[in-house]
Amino acid sequence: MKPVAAIACLGLAAAILAGCGPNPPPRRLGFGDVEQGKIIAGREACGSCHLISGMQQADGLVGPPLDAFGRRTVIAGVLPNTTDNLTRWLKSPQAVVPGNAMPDTRLTDQQARDLAAFLESLQ
Repeated sequence: MKPVAAIACLGLAAAILAGCGPNPPPRRLGFGDVEQGKIIAGREACGSCHLISGMQQADGLVGPPLDAFGRRTVIAGVLPNTTDNLTRWLKSPQAVVPGNAMPDTRLTDQQARDLAAFLESLQ
C-alpha cells in the first residue's frame, strides 16, 4: 500500500473510532437536544394525540402521525417547516392557528427547541 493511501486509511479509521465510546454526545438539531426532546415528548404525553413510532403509549389518533416529521415541508398546513416556526408552533399553536385541536403548551424556549430537535430528527 502506498504511504498516502495508508495515511488516508488510518485517518478514516481514527474518525470512525472517535465516534465510539461509552457516552456519545447528544445529537443536536435546530439548537436543541434530540434526547431531551424525546424525554419532553414523553413527559408532555404528545403520544396521547399523535402516533410516534418507537415510543411507548404514543398511539394517539387526534393529531397527525409524527413519523417522518423531519421530512415534512409544512407545519399545521400553514407554516413552512423551519426550526423557528416549529418552535413557535410548539409553544403557542393557538396563536398560530386559533381554534386548532393542539393546546397551548407551557414549554420554555429551551424545551420547545429540544422538542423541535426531536421532531426534526424523525426521518
